Amino acid sequence: MDARTAEITRNTSETRIRVRINLDGEGRLDASTGVPFFEHMLDQVARHGQIDLEVHADGDLHIDDHHTVEDTGIALGQAFAEALGDKKGIYRYGHAYVPLDEALSRVVIDFSGRPGLFMDAEFTRATIGRFDTQLVSEFFQGFANHARATVHIDNLKGHNAHHQVETIFKAFGRALRMAAEHDPRMTGRIASTKGSL
Repeated sequence: MDARTAEITRNTSETRIRVRINLDGEGRLDASTGVPFFEHMLDQVARHGQIDLEVHADGDLHIDDHHTVEDTGIALGQAFAEALGDKKGIYRYGHAYVPLDEALSRVVIDFSGRPGLFMDAEFTRATIGRFDTQLVSEFFQGFANHARATVHIDNLKGHNAHHQVETIFKAFGRALRMAAEHDPRMTGRIASTKGSL
């Protein structure tokens, strides 16, 4: 089985980002973004997705965290697109429900080649520490667009904003793992009647 790895470097006037992934990893994270809560969420993705993930970002945090979080989503999406290649032999679809105490979220992913984020989450607080909860959708929009994936995210319930966001990232990691894993019955084939994704 070929290694499913990728390394993406994204440099703009606002951020300098390097992302490395191994889709068949052990759930390890090496991250330095300057945004501690975001790193905690990336750890959920790595751990629950069983993805080895390195993220190093140097962004314009003196303005705010927006560009760093959004551009990391873009770079991670690009890395997934590269690591999945022609998508032969993968399940393609993944889904997960994840609870954390009173919070419950559902994430469904299709590596369809048709990018789209459809997110329904009303966070009970505007910030978690200094982290702006609006950046959650910015991260996933960047990922969906550049992984060329359809991503549905629903926070079904929750009172604690930290729990709401954490269930989303955990469910995202688990849905990624399911969608990207090898289907032994589809070896060498693509899960589409079109023959390509």
